[in-house]
Amino acid sequence: MPTAVLIVNYRTYSDLSRCLASLAPHLGAGDEIVIVDYESDIVSLNAAIEQIGPSPLVAWGPTATSATTANHPVRVVAVPRADNLGFAAGVNLAAARADAPYLLLLNPDAVFEGPVSHVLETWLTDHPDVGVAGPRVLNGDGTIQATARRFPDLTTWFGGRSTWLTRQFPGNWFSSRNLVGRDATMPIDVDWLSGACLVTRRELFRHLGGFDERFFMYWEDADYCYRVARAGYRRVYVPLTSVRHVGGQAAEHEPAMAIRAFHRSAYRMFRKHASGWGRLAGPLVRVGLWLRGEWRVRRAAAK
Repeated sequence: MPTAVLIVNYRTYSDLSRCLASLAPHLGAGDEIVIVDYESDIVSLNAAIEQIGPSPLVAWGPTATSATTANHPVRVVAVPRADNLGFAAGVNLAAARADAPYLLLLNPDAVFEGPVSHVLETWLTDHPDVGVAGPRVLNGDGTIQATARRFPDLTTWFGGRSTWLTRQFPGNWFSSRNLVGRDATMPIDVDWLSGACLVTRRELFRHLGGFDERFFMYWEDADYCYRVARAGYRRVYVPLTSVRHVGGQAAEHEPAMAIRAFHRSAYRMFRKHASGWGRLAGPLVRVGLWLRGEWRVRRAAAK
């Protein structure tokens, strides 16, 4: 069944070019690519789109639609914008332009290392109780990114993907509990998957109202998977196919903003899904995340 690849780009055109070039051999008739480009440079965006192939058939604009041809069976829609509404809003804008039954979210600094869309769409077709699936994600050096995780709780403070304990002692109990699937070779059920690359059903996405746009960037993928779980669908890590993801390229333009957005979104995730008793700790969690964020901003500025 066809898949729509949704890409939200923010001033990373060289990465976007590599991303689109990696898609070209693995998409077929009925597949779509929808690119929401914030603070758009039309010349650079058009040059990146040409990596799909010679003279690709492209529709431009927020209400654009396009047909396919025999020479260009993949539908491409570009949505340039002068503003930046955030990642979650960008995904929703892209999804609104897609017609395919499956939506594959892909960061512009990620590249396919095989028929990722085909493997994941086949997995969803064969497993109707699965609402979200994600591939193995590799770092630039080929090591595995911890993109399959448990929903956050107190242990995430110590064993999250970017914590000191995880960096220094990656095999510790806290990190092993939170970062599941690092050694998996076969599909496993997980709580949530990184939005760097995941596929979901378009009708489920629409039913759940898409991504929560109150998350400007970060944690919107965990929130979506939480709602998918509540709707009764499984979330599955499928390490049978891979993408390579550099990570953090857009955030490098404004690192302080990105760090603060991460911690604000972490608090929003806590407030939205914490139990009644857990919310009693809300003020302490908020202060703790703010202090951690400001400490990281200062560390980043000192480098």
